Amino acid sequence: MATTEETLPEDGAATGAPARPDARMPAWLPRAMVLALALVACFRLATWAFDQLTGLLLNLLIAFFLGLAVEPAVDRMAARGVRRGVATAVVFLGILVAVAGFFTLLGSMLAGQIVTMVDDFPKYLDQVIRWINATFHTELSRVEIQDSLLHSEWLRKYVKDSADNVLDVSAAVLGGLFQALTVMLFAFYFAADGPRLRRTLCSMLPPHRQTEVLRAWEIAVAKTGGYLYSRGLMALISGVAHYVLLESLGVPYAPALAVWVGLISQFIPTIGTYMAGALPMLIAFTVDPWYAVWVFGFVVVYQQFENYLLQPRITARTVDIHPAVAFGSVIAGTALLGAVGALIAIPATATLQAFLGAYIKRYDVTDDPRVHGRPRRERRASVLARARGALVRRG
Repeated sequence: MATTEETLPEDGAATGAPARPDARMPAWLPRAMVLALALVACFRLATWAFDQLTGLLLNLLIAFFLGLAVEPAVDRMAARGVRRGVATAVVFLGILVAVAGFFTLLGSMLAGQIVTMVDDFPKYLDQVIRWINATFHTELSRVEIQDSLLHSEWLRKYVKDSADNVLDVSAAVLGGLFQALTVMLFAFYFAADGPRLRRTLCSMLPPHRQTEVLRAWEIAVAKTGGYLYSRGLMALISGVAHYVLLESLGVPYAPALAVWVGLISQFIPTIGTYMAGALPMLIAFTVDPWYAVWVFGFVVVYQQFENYLLQPRITARTVDIHPAVAFGSVIAGTALLGAVGALIAIPATATLQAFLGAYIKRYDVTDDPRVHGRPRRERRASVLARARGALVRRG
């Protein structure tokens, strides 16, 4: 039986493809891989740096708008021959003195009311116990309640947790003070060196861009001032409304409490309303526990009135933006940046809207009832009048 020797072809002869002894990796592929890895590393580094610097960027944003708010006062003093640094220092010193005096007055008032409330707490507790016994036919006593509270497990746990969190609270307070000082320092530089900052920015732009930047800066100053004016007006209305309530209930320190509610509720976003309402409720409780309930209900109702009726209308007049846009900008700012976003959302939106409005070409609106909002009956009457006129002309 004959055997045939089978030999395997070398290289690519088995498939019929020509041999490629010089086949190797393309020269551009290593460079492309290195470039891709470098881009990924740069992106990760930029993301990490942005996360680390988010707090600083937010402080700079707050300081920028604060500098815009005080710049008109600084400009007026500088126009009278005062150096900008001195004028800015005087403005910020006045703000700090006013804030410190206000909180000192409230602190002394609150301390006195806390002492009064602690002294009268047994009396209030007896009143609550008598009401519970008369309503639910129970036989509670203050001594039994005090003993159960003092020996309760949750009170021991609360005291232990409070003692463990003292260091965290102290660190948070120091961090807040440092953040406030950082904002004040940057705001001082923004207001004092405003012309120099604008010169530096304009020196990097062509002449036609410089005009746009200066116009945008001027719009930002105007809108920020209008926003602060609207906040001050709403603080005045809120203070008057709460003063009437507190005075009618006979709550002590009604004028100081009204000023507290007006300022805190307007200039501390999101949680300012609840912080503002807590102090009047506490002091009203020292007079009558039911007065605290009345104050709480009034704060809730007034907040809804302010959010949906008062604030959009005042903001539309002072900042010149639509109420729906103002309301939506606050919601969007809160979602993006939290309390900081809620605070600067309206002036930022108003500045952007005014700046873009100058570059949007507008046309004359046609005389149509659907555009000008005339009632549908007038529209039908005008259509009938035109039809009659056409018939008369044909006749």
